[in-house]
Amino acid sequence: MGRLDGKVCIVTGTGSGIGKAIALRFAEENARVLCVDINEAAVQTTVLEIQQLGFIAESFVADIASATQVKALVSRCVTLWGRVDVLCNNAGVNLPGVFHEVSDEVIDRTLNVNVKGAMYASRAVLPHMLEQGGGSIVNISSVNGLVSEPFLTVYSASKGAVVMLTKGIALDYAKRGIRCNCICPGWVDTPINYAHAEMLGGLQKVYDSIDVFQPIGRPGEPREIAHLALFLASDEASFITGSIITADGGMTAQ
Repeated sequence: MGRLDGKVCIVTGTGSGIGKAIALRFAEENARVLCVDINEAAVQTTVLEIQQLGFIAESFVADIASATQVKALVSRCVTLWGRVDVLCNNAGVNLPGVFHEVSDEVIDRTLNVNVKGAMYASRAVLPHMLEQGGGSIVNISSVNGLVSEPFLTVYSASKGAVVMLTKGIALDYAKRGIRCNCICPGWVDTPINYAHAEMLGGLQKVYDSIDVFQPIGRPGEPREIAHLALFLASDEASFITGSIITADGGMTAQ
């Protein structure tokens, strides 16, 4: 039996990076996974990879900044498999910039996706989890929800909100069998970081000097974050709720 045997999972932002790794890892442990992304081609590629491995997954194209689209994706999941056991709020955007030059559009998009998207999805699955008698929500924040970096003021503010959203949900539903936890990754080798890297002098420069801010001396790999997400999603983490767990190569230990 897999560690998520019989469980139904929704993972957002599965077209690439951490979200794709989480979807694959959940499926490997016998979960049925609804893979959600705004990029149709990317999410279909992820689903095809999962299916070719012999596991169960379906795709849903949605912008999680839309409450209507979020309701539709949760409804689709319940129609497919009758329940929702795990929600992983992974989808996000990182639009770096000098704060006083940042446009209204960048602020709105960052908060709408990173904060409201997680709120909308959590709100939509909770009635199903309450009816079932339990569930697990895993939010993907960032180390920048705890400490900031140059050019990431808006992003950091949004990820800090995800940290507090996690704690609030955890307290509200602790006695109802629903757990909510948060992962704060450090610098992981995914496309979401590339624009920030350019503002810091380029990706190669960042990686050449990464031990200055990430003591482990290398970027993280998406699958390393996926392993932690799997643990938090599973019943192995039954006593863990409201926790903010860093996976940052020692960044915040300094």
